[in-house]
Amino acid sequence: MSREQSLVQRARKAFQTGKSKPLEYRLHQLRCLHRFITERRRDIADALKKDLCKSDNGTELFETMSLEGEINLAVERLAEWAAPKPVEKNLLTIADEVYIQPEPLGVVLIIGAWNYPWAITLQPLVGAIAAGNAAVIKPSEVSFHSAKVMEELLPLYLDRDLYPVVTGGVSETQELLKQRFDHVFYTGSGSVGRLVMEAASRHLTPVTLELGGKSPCYIDKDCDLRVACRRITWGKFTNCGQTCIAPDYILCEASIQGKVVDGIRQTLLEFYGADPKCSADYGRIINPRHFNRVMNLMEGYTAVLGGQSDASQRYIAPTVLKDVPPHSRMMQEEIFGPVLPIVTVSDMDEAIRFVNEREKPLALYIFCSDKLAVKKMIEETTSGGVTVNDVMMHYTLSSLPFGGVGQSGMGSYHGKHTFDRLSHMRACLVRSLGMESFNLARYPPQDRQRARRVRMALRSPMIDFSKRTFVWAVAASVVAFGLFVTLLVILLIASGLNCTCWYWQGFYN
Repeated sequence: MSREQSLVQRARKAFQTGKSKPLEYRLHQLRCLHRFITERRRDIADALKKDLCKSDNGTELFETMSLEGEINLAVERLAEWAAPKPVEKNLLTIADEVYIQPEPLGVVLIIGAWNYPWAITLQPLVGAIAAGNAAVIKPSEVSFHSAKVMEELLPLYLDRDLYPVVTGGVSETQELLKQRFDHVFYTGSGSVGRLVMEAASRHLTPVTLELGGKSPCYIDKDCDLRVACRRITWGKFTNCGQTCIAPDYILCEASIQGKVVDGIRQTLLEFYGADPKCSADYGRIINPRHFNRVMNLMEGYTAVLGGQSDASQRYIAPTVLKDVPPHSRMMQEEIFGPVLPIVTVSDMDEAIRFVNEREKPLALYIFCSDKLAVKKMIEETTSGGVTVNDVMMHYTLSSLPFGGVGQSGMGSYHGKHTFDRLSHMRACLVRSLGMESFNLARYPPQDRQRARRVRMALRSPMIDFSKRTFVWAVAASVVAFGLFVTLLVILLIASGLNCTCWYWQGFYN
């Protein structure tokens, strides 16, 4: 038996004891995960410095802060998320208890990515724990130092049986995928995503695939170009361009292309100084293989900004390319590096056609001051998510589902969306054995009269017995009763006055 098979079996055995299901235990594990992030902040930052040359502030901003927010939200809302949810009834079920009960799926496999090795790997784990699952955690071997820290330190805080960490490369991942899981959560490239989905299909295991793609960024000629360029520059060159929702390329009219380049030039100077290589806030490419891949993409182009590189440090300067042909190699695959091509279009309509002629992107960015034009572009395109007049910020909201569509992925997560994704929404109907006369219409022998009764019951308006509706019904009843009492008092007073008038009128007569 392989090590991977042994760990999966151990996790399943631990799950079957029911240990992970009580809310108190889930909350305890979530708080332990929070304590891990707080107490091991230095270890996490050091590992990221070695892997991606991330600064301490970058680690806080893009890795641990979002994790702490997800955990705090889950702790605060878990009782609400996990509670049975009453649903509407019809006349056939009016006397029954009808509700949806979220329940754990079982054992979840989480395969993380290397570009944000902590946030991307542990955010799904937050939802897995909150939903009551066991989870096998497979950090990416590419971010070696982060994976090593996760393997050594996370088991000191979380249940070792329920939440084991498996490190290793392709062979270890393949061995894990041979095992049966109840859900597989993968973040990474589309090519590997296909292999994950194929392996999961052998066990009929559902998958969440968070993939990438080429996320377009359209800039309208009438928007504030200075602000637009600052926000795009931040999103594109953060983490040295190694972000799945970074703007992959710019679409704009030829008349503003020069102004866009100038705006990015000024912003790069503002952000990283005259030499980004010396900036503590500018990262590095993860390894030599990815460095060479990005450099090969740039062959044949003359950069209008940047273009410098240093293989010994895996450094590629923030680079901008003008007038990139729509069908060039640069526009065929996700760049995933600090290179920003500009493709010119005649207007927004051509930009919409350009986006729609390609695979559905993970994110779409629109910089435009005309609300009607923005609405038009949103309605006439499709993407996993969309942000207007900024980039990547939709990722920061736990209330928004984050995920792709088509080739950019399937399924979504963040906040309650992760809890729902990693839960089975169990349909529950609880009846009594009494009132059997109400059921006679559905039993044989059937006749038209019985069928008519059933049809009428099924066609009856759905009745909402949820807590909110009940509260409103009680409130309305109280108000109605109050109005009734007030009206009755008024009538009694009026009646009393009339009697008094009649009495005095008789007295004087």
